[in-house]
Amino acid sequence: MKLNPIRRGQLITPFGPGALHVLRNGISVITAGLDHWFETNDGTKIQDVDTAEFRIDEWRLSRELNVNHFMAPPEFRIPSKSGDLKNTLLKIPVLRFPEWYVCPKCGLMKKDVLHCAGYVNCMDCKRRMIQVRFIAMCDQGHVQDFPWLEWVHRSAEPACIGPLRYTATGGGSLNAIKISCRACGEKRTLENVTAADPTGQSTYLSSNLLRETGNVYFCKGVTPWLGTENGGDCNRPLRAALRSATNVYYSDIKSSIYLPFVLFSEKNNATDILKTPQIKTFLNIRAEDEPDDLLKPLRKKYKDLLQDLSDGEIAEAIEIIRGLRIEGTGKNKQKIIEGEDRWTSFRRLEFSVLSAPHNEDDLLTVQADTTGLSTVLKKYIDKIMLVERLRETRVLAGFSRVIPESGLAQDQKKALLRRNKPEEGKNWLPACKVYGEGIFITLREDVLRQWEFLESVKNRSEILNRQYLKVCAERGFNPKAITARFILIHTLSHLLINRLTFECGYSSASLRERLYVSDNADAPMAGFLIYTSSGDAEGTMGGLVRMGKTENFEPLFRRALENATWCSADPVCGETGDYGGQGPDSCNLAACHNCCLVPETSCEEFNRFLDRCLVVPKAADNKHGFLIIN
Repeated sequence: MKLNPIRRGQLITPFGPGALHVLRNGISVITAGLDHWFETNDGTKIQDVDTAEFRIDEWRLSRELNVNHFMAPPEFRIPSKSGDLKNTLLKIPVLRFPEWYVCPKCGLMKKDVLHCAGYVNCMDCKRRMIQVRFIAMCDQGHVQDFPWLEWVHRSAEPACIGPLRYTATGGGSLNAIKISCRACGEKRTLENVTAADPTGQSTYLSSNLLRETGNVYFCKGVTPWLGTENGGDCNRPLRAALRSATNVYYSDIKSSIYLPFVLFSEKNNATDILKTPQIKTFLNIRAEDEPDDLLKPLRKKYKDLLQDLSDGEIAEAIEIIRGLRIEGTGKNKQKIIEGEDRWTSFRRLEFSVLSAPHNEDDLLTVQADTTGLSTVLKKYIDKIMLVERLRETRVLAGFSRVIPESGLAQDQKKALLRRNKPEEGKNWLPACKVYGEGIFITLREDVLRQWEFLESVKNRSEILNRQYLKVCAERGFNPKAITARFILIHTLSHLLINRLTFECGYSSASLRERLYVSDNADAPMAGFLIYTSSGDAEGTMGGLVRMGKTENFEPLFRRALENATWCSADPVCGETGDYGGQGPDSCNLAACHNCCLVPETSCEEFNRFLDRCLVVPKAADNKHGFLIIN
């Protein structure tokens, strides 16, 4: 198969391992698992790859995801004439999927192999065949070819093996597509084949394939992106889908705002010495070696620099530099709150650091002067931090199919990326580093605490929470806490993103939100970061930070609230919350595309848990709007 270019960031999302996409020549492929990265065309490992070039160290995410480090997708390079260019001809393999083809002229169907390299031609009319549009998948992350033979013959193990013919009569429904067997004459349409129960516990394909016998046809547990057609144990319903459907692949992206070690470590002479350029280069080259294995070569090579340090101090400093150990004291030590969601705890350090000024290479924050804000706004806003430079690490920690919030645990999602267990010390996940800028805003805790205890606020948020718990119960998910505080901060973030697109020059798809919410009495959080991280290593243009300055922020904030008071879909949008919900899973109240929704890449919650009536008063008698600004 010819080489096809793809941006490195797209291999994190949306075209990571297990994702389907179409090449320039029209061939549908599935990205291979991590076992097959950094391999040659024949599947053997490339021995002279300098992995230090692609290594990304993000100490907090490494610990949270239980990996040694992260790796950026390799860049393709053509060897130079001098031969001094390293890491050349590195490619990411893909496999043909689906494996079934159909002739556009005569309709003949044929199955080929995952590793097919050329075009597939029809045996009858010699025309180039194209891949079928339909596949099958389950909510455990498996994907397989649509069971054409089984569907036509209504049998899990049909005695007849075709050949099959695909006929489309030109209608607009699946009933217009008919599959017939040339050998035995059996035929069947695809009517309702993509239908499924809303709870996901049954599908039309699984329930009706063996309709005559009354048995259920389950998923085969196939993982073609790992280079195998062998199935495993999976008793989940099989769901038919178009291969281009959006629910075929959901990347599970975990991200972190990089917090430099110097903010958490006490003055450590050994760490400072090992960060000198010559020693740091040596450590990067020997990045795969254990700290104890580096003691002898380090002392031999840098005897004068290390003569006053013990072996224990050197080993500890190596671990600190690599992010395997954290020295934290005082306010920057991560707080562990009993019963709190792990990712909420993960963000506590970020909340603490972003709330104060810092001047580091990858984190530059300045507190905005809020003395110029009106008295009304000061009642609600605690701090405005101008994040002039930040570094975000985005990691592909797994994926899901059918629904974004599947019932799979984090380790199960991560296991889908590989066929074999990684070697000791080589447990990595694909990631990318991006740089940008942002505005970090916190709300006043005393005012917020008083508001969220109002009975009308509790009743309003409970409507949304009940719907969310209902969805979780139907799908077997573990629910998280959806509080009035969370809905308020999330909706306010969306309102500001939508307004910023008119003021700062970025499109809404270029902006992202990062929520910091906890109603724990001892360690509350009430803030959000709106940032862009689509720039290069030099960062972005500063337009977003400029809007956080006092003279620009108050007009921006007021316009955002004015837009929230009236939606072009009102009164329908505003009154929807009184009668149920709207949007994804009906988990929004007064929030629709006209007022609150943003591109899904910008939102952390798939555009759910929004209600502008908790932000601003809907009418004169509204008692649950937080921000009352004339």
